[in-house]
Amino acid sequence: METLYLRGEDKTIAKYVIFSGDPWRVEILSKLLDQPKHVAFNREFNTYTGLYKGMPVTVSSTGIGAPSAAIAMEEMYQCGMEVAVRMGTTMGLKDDLLGKLIIPTGVMREEATSATYVPVSYPAVADIGLVNCMNRSVLENGRDYVNGITCTMDGFYSQMRESRLSRKMQTDIDKTFRRLKKYNILAVDMESSCMLVLASLMGIKGCIVTMTTVLENLKDSLKGDHRKKAEEDLCKIVLDGLQIYNKEVDLK
Repeated sequence: METLYLRGEDKTIAKYVIFSGDPWRVEILSKLLDQPKHVAFNREFNTYTGLYKGMPVTVSSTGIGAPSAAIAMEEMYQCGMEVAVRMGTTMGLKDDLLGKLIIPTGVMREEATSATYVPVSYPAVADIGLVNCMNRSVLENGRDYVNGITCTMDGFYSQMRESRLSRKMQTDIDKTFRRLKKYNILAVDMESSCMLVLASLMGIKGCIVTMTTVLENLKDSLKGDHRKKAEEDLCKIVLDGLQIYNKEVDLK
């Protein structure tokens, strides 16, 4: 039966699923696949299934934020997803992280969606076997990675980025970053903790692979060709990481 929003079915969705926030990054990913078939593009959910070096894989978008990411996870799980990787960009909280991959082992839960499933004491943690495969892929693709703890929040313009309204309301956006740095948090995004919680509840493997394209409050960012190359590398790193996992872990 076709799912409500992603319009997927068990026959159109692979057990390996890569999620990207941006529907158009999914188009880049699809071009790295052999025999890509367009499943659907409905609302913020753009989905393809194809082969990567003979391995069936589905790539799909979630849009921005935990509520729509939870819908994507739920509907892919309904279609038989067994491995979920969130592939995206993140806001780094340390200057030396720009252009590096952050692959968190755990994520601080400051979004509200996961709390509709489980208490806030329930951890958002990645599958270590999957994380190790992604770490290897980063190095094999000539990039640097950092493992550690990140944070997921709901409010972009109320917590992460100064805006006209935040200035009008005299909101101290930097307060967010000062607090998180005390906890040695590497970066902040808007989906990861919810997706890891759901992966654990579903009993599937999940991890997060993010490229640091901006720093806190957008004080610096990757631009032009550097940004384009970083996102292209990110796509290949995640596909190669799944290939390593498929060959060395999943098939044991």
